[in-house]
Amino acid sequence: MIIPLLSHHVKALGASPTVAGIVGSTYGVLQLFSSTIVGGWSDVVGRRGSLLTCLLISALGYGLLGMSTSIALFVLSRIPVGLFKHSLSICRALLSDLASEAERPLVMGHFNAASSVGFILGPMVGGYLTEHEGGFYTSASACAAIFLLNAGVVWMLPWRDILLHCNKSVSNGSSAHSHAPAHSDPALHMQKTEAGNGWRQWREVSLLQPAWRQLSSVGSRIRLVASSDMWDLFLVRLLMAVAIMLYYSNFSLAMEERFSLKPKTTGYLISYSSTLGALAGFLVGPLTQLYARNMATLLLHSTLCTCALIFLYAAAPGVWQVLLTSTFFAISTAVGRTAITDLELQRGGARASGTLIGAGQSVTAVGRVLAPLLSGVTQEFSPCGPPSLGVLLALAAVGVLLLRIPKWNTKVDKH
Repeated sequence: MIIPLLSHHVKALGASPTVAGIVGSTYGVLQLFSSTIVGGWSDVVGRRGSLLTCLLISALGYGLLGMSTSIALFVLSRIPVGLFKHSLSICRALLSDLASEAERPLVMGHFNAASSVGFILGPMVGGYLTEHEGGFYTSASACAAIFLLNAGVVWMLPWRDILLHCNKSVSNGSSAHSHAPAHSDPALHMQKTEAGNGWRQWREVSLLQPAWRQLSSVGSRIRLVASSDMWDLFLVRLLMAVAIMLYYSNFSLAMEERFSLKPKTTGYLISYSSTLGALAGFLVGPLTQLYARNMATLLLHSTLCTCALIFLYAAAPGVWQVLLTSTFFAISTAVGRTAITDLELQRGGARASGTLIGAGQSVTAVGRVLAPLLSGVTQEFSPCGPPSLGVLLALAAVGVLLLRIPKWNTKVDKH
């Protein structure tokens, strides 16, 4: 609802293009540094407390945004949102706690589909509200109200049953946890022995415990992730994040320059692609079964497919070819996102899910910072410059996977 309106609003407040760019980057920079910390914090204090805190503070941020009549207040309103709007990441971590390893790709696929629907409907609702007087302030206030409503829903969830389910999962999986799962990293799985016999009972630690103790626990989890042998997955995530963002970065402008397409028609094309991306979430479960839960091979094939589709888009001679590539591109990227998240949880251990998912979001945030810069430079040479660079980055990701997947399989064979 808000994202498409922010740049117009900050300019209406009198900001120059440079100031507008700096203000716009505030949110991304804060998300970059806070994603891993908040994810690890949700592992420490529990999903309920962290999720409620993030939703309420985000509601406060959007409430301030709804009252922002100056640039200073606008920037102030973006700080709490940038630091604490991680509700989707915490929800993914909670789902990984609740779902079995076999069910996880299916559940994550459905969750991503639901999120994509929000990204389709949100701009439509925000655009409609903006047409009325004071529309931006109405949209921001509506966002604050939605976050408060979500907090109420989270408060009413049957958390006692959820915790019992998680504890039962730990008990049932205790024998399996006597050794690390396939592709797992030993450094991360050292956490399991901290309680002496498997994982400690899944419980919420009070949010009122000393802040230094919470930060110490978060720091130890982040250090375990940083010292783990998961650099290859994070590198693939970064390369593909930048490649995909380069595909979208100048899409409207490229359509106009290459095919004289009107912005309205381009908007329909983007909506079509987004809708397919949402529906693609329901394909993840069947594809996982088809690949016999070999997520590494599924990730490799989806990355190859994405690379080929970016190349076909860059070389497309007409609009119909772009439409065809957009169709399959939405599906391949949706499958790839779910596959790489599942692999990170497989190798890192689901009990560090908040930290791992947060780290993945931080890596993606780096891509969001790099992509506009690279897009601007390559666009100086050609409208096809950004997707052409995206092809090279996707090829590099394919190369990393081809080199590393045999080593993952070797670990499994030794195990």
